[in-house]
Amino acid sequence: MAALPLRETTAETDSNAATYRSFLEALRAAAEPTRLRLLGILARCELTVTEITQVLGQSQPRVSRHLRLLCDAGLLDRVPEGSWVFYRLADSQVAHTFVALLGHDDATLADDRDRLATVQRARQDAADSYFQQHAHEWNDIRSLHVPEEDVERALLTLLGDESAGDLLDIGTGTGRILSLLAPRATRAVGIDRSHEMLAFARAALAGDAYRHVQLRHGDMYHLALPARSMDLVVLHQVLHFADDPVAVMREVARVLRPGGRLLLVDFAPHGEESLREAHAHRRLGFSTDDITHWAIAAGLHAREATRLTGSPLTVVIWDCSLPSRTSST
Repeated sequence: MAALPLRETTAETDSNAATYRSFLEALRAAAEPTRLRLLGILARCELTVTEITQVLGQSQPRVSRHLRLLCDAGLLDRVPEGSWVFYRLADSQVAHTFVALLGHDDATLADDRDRLATVQRARQDAADSYFQQHAHEWNDIRSLHVPEEDVERALLTLLGDESAGDLLDIGTGTGRILSLLAPRATRAVGIDRSHEMLAFARAALAGDAYRHVQLRHGDMYHLALPARSMDLVVLHQVLHFADDPVAVMREVARVLRPGGRLLLVDFAPHGEESLREAHAHRRLGFSTDDITHWAIAAGLHAREATRLTGSPLTVVIWDCSLPSRTSST
């Protein structure tokens, strides 16, 4: 009779010992100035090795060695994608504990944050330049993939008979999604960083039928909207341009009302490397596991995904919602 508690105690001891060893390994890996700097910048966004070398001012072989040690210790995740590899802070208690202990007023870390901001601005400038050059042919570019008519039909099917209520279209581009869904909305707002895109959208949405539609210049990371002010948010072929998809989804969750929905339209994982250079794509599609993980991190519930198979690109519509507040009984 006494053997069972003994086995449970032994198992618990073994588990604690494994946790202790894991924590010691993480301590050893992080106990180096460059690796602490890596944890500091990768806690803010995921980066490639080339971008990290620009921030730290160190050689690629040296940076790669430090990254490998941090990954082996479980403090960083290495995410291959086509010919690129992204690094990001591991989603673990140990990793977040190390970052929380870093001094925000440390001069070296502050300089790293400034250089990181410069790298991010350069990347955004390149994307903005692309949009300025291609605003007039944006709909044609989209038509190179799954026909937009199929995507729009699938969006309407997902909505069913529901009203769009207060609708937000992030990265509205030429305003096509607004023109499709605005008739179902009591109020609609389209936001885009590109003035050229907004000019096309304003031309497309002129007329009495769109008097309840507003178009605003804005940033998907910092939406100039009150919390809990939207019933439906659409991210249509936008997330693959994002440096930090989780930050975008958290901002979406902030503006959604309880019970509100996010319809996220983007590509399934693919290998079309040319889209990075030719069309400024940051990511080559997303897996449902990625979207589900990011949705949970943002406080959203990921529901069904609708796949629209194309060649070579498949479009997926992820249907997410902000859980309704329920009173405890």
